[in-house]
Amino acid sequence: MAIPYVRGIEFEYGEVQQVSPLIRRVIANNPGPFTYVGTGVYIVGRGEVAVIDPGPMDETHFEALKAALKGETVTHVLVTHGHSDHSPLAMPLAEWAGCKTYAKNCGILTAKGELGSADDLGFMPDVKIGDGDSFSGPGWTLDVIETPGHTCNHLCFGLREENACLSGDHIMGWSTTVVAPPDGDMADYMDSLEKIRTKGFETLWPTHGNPVRGKEFVNTFITEYASHRRAREAAILEHLRNGETSIPAMVAVMYADVEKRLHPAASMSVLGHMLALIKAGVVRADDAAPTVRSRFELTRTSA
Repeated sequence: MAIPYVRGIEFEYGEVQQVSPLIRRVIANNPGPFTYVGTGVYIVGRGEVAVIDPGPMDETHFEALKAALKGETVTHVLVTHGHSDHSPLAMPLAEWAGCKTYAKNCGILTAKGELGSADDLGFMPDVKIGDGDSFSGPGWTLDVIETPGHTCNHLCFGLREENACLSGDHIMGWSTTVVAPPDGDMADYMDSLEKIRTKGFETLWPTHGNPVRGKEFVNTFITEYASHRRAREAAILEHLRNGETSIPAMVAVMYADVEKRLHPAASMSVLGHMLALIKAGVVRADDAAPTVRSRFELTRTSA
């Protein structure tokens, strides 16, 4: 079974949409191959609210958020991770609102230039958070869930009252997620997928694109998401068994149906799989710090 993607979305840039009883969304005008239609900023609650992933530094977008929040008190600005399509507006918004920013920071930078999702080097949260932390306001409670994988500092936020997960880039309805070393870690990512699956959420609200709705469908979606990764790993192992040692050569075959401009990102995800296989003792590389340009082979015990 293939991943049952949820694509197609009706919206207007800068318009605030009530997408659930407790959640509103404003989408920034920053579409692209990694952001889909743009960054969806979530406003949780009424009167006293939390804002999740304020998005890129764009004055028009900032003004749209201010308009959406007019007459309300922003108590928390929460960030799922430090990529430049999620976090740059966090500090300006918090300063405007008179509150603090909250995120996890692990000090590792994602590869630049290749992926279109570089880190926002200027972002450092006022308060560092992780598993066990929670935030609340009138009628809403958000639980922090550490989900490393896409980045080492990635967080999701569980909205108790709607049994919903604001999933950032960890799980997206329209596409799979890039897991790019050194910041991304494939083994951590697979563990984090299972961590979210077992919580039995009714809805996933990704930062980019449409939600995944219905407890059974959410379970199926995450299961297929993980199966897709395992299938990629199996394909990599098959290439290695056939004597292929180059990641770019593998990507040209494995991602033949994907736009070539996305192949650098695909190469980074394949590297993520390679590093997980090296950690498991199944694969070895020709250097101590493998990159997409390294050569790889199966270990003798795995042949």
